[in-house]
Amino acid sequence: MGVANKIPGVSGGIVALAAGFYEELIYSFSRFNKTALTLVFKREFRTFYNYVNGAFLSLLFTGVVISFFSASLILDQFIQHYPRQIWGLFFGMILASVFFIWIQAKQFTYKEYLVTLTGVGFGLAVTFLTPGQENDNLLFVFICGMISISGMILPGLSGSFLILVLGNYTLLLIDAVNALYFTLVDIISFNFSFVDDPERLHLLGVMLAFTLGSVSGLLVLSKALRWFLQHYPEKIIALLIGFILGSLNATWPWKRIVDPTNQGTQMESQELFWPKLSEFENIYVILFILLGFGIVTLLETYGKKSTQQ
Repeated sequence: MGVANKIPGVSGGIVALAAGFYEELIYSFSRFNKTALTLVFKREFRTFYNYVNGAFLSLLFTGVVISFFSASLILDQFIQHYPRQIWGLFFGMILASVFFIWIQAKQFTYKEYLVTLTGVGFGLAVTFLTPGQENDNLLFVFICGMISISGMILPGLSGSFLILVLGNYTLLLIDAVNALYFTLVDIISFNFSFVDDPERLHLLGVMLAFTLGSVSGLLVLSKALRWFLQHYPEKIIALLIGFILGSLNATWPWKRIVDPTNQGTQMESQELFWPKLSEFENIYVILFILLGFGIVTLLETYGKKSTQQ
């Protein structure tokens, strides 16, 4: 789940469903309520641990954290050296996610199609208004954290993809995660020189805001999203399909930096272009798109077999 939550287009919820513990995951999250808070205030920690299914969550999140850090280091290297291939992989995964969400949905009426078009418009607005620009404002980072946690709750909804279209994928899921990892390594080796590194401290502050937002989203947004899914499942799915389709250009592998003023980076934007299929590199990228589509297809196929058993 940790690796899945790092990859745009694949949700941790899909992995939970495929592995057969999705219902237990949702049940455990729903136990963080007033009763759990009361047990903490009463210092009845053992009862609290059992009440929230602590044994299951501890094992799960230990695996998530370990894979989350390792995937961050790997993705950092690949994005730096093979950006077009990696975005092609993400693009293929997102295409497959949309495809499987669509075919698993019930028959849409004209209302659902209108909701889908609304989602497309909103997705296009997000990507064109914020074309991949980072925003390290702590309040915005907190909101990104609240949004990202939804990928662990809803199969088919990728929290990392939402962060990607908001422009903070590299900042939050690569730079900040790596900063936390190297800080933990420094602390274990009794090296505290990072306290004099303003860039490291800034990234740690960003990670703290992101974590607080994620926890808040887990406690608040998950319940709201579950309620909407229970009462308006078709419309929510239609909205998600539209939003992902409208935002798909954010992961288009073939793009170049455009600076209309030729005076620096403030007015820079990304221009999408169609590749020349006669070039070997572009064929290589297309293979990565197919690979991404295939990975999600395998996950979905395995998930169906698990649920049938």
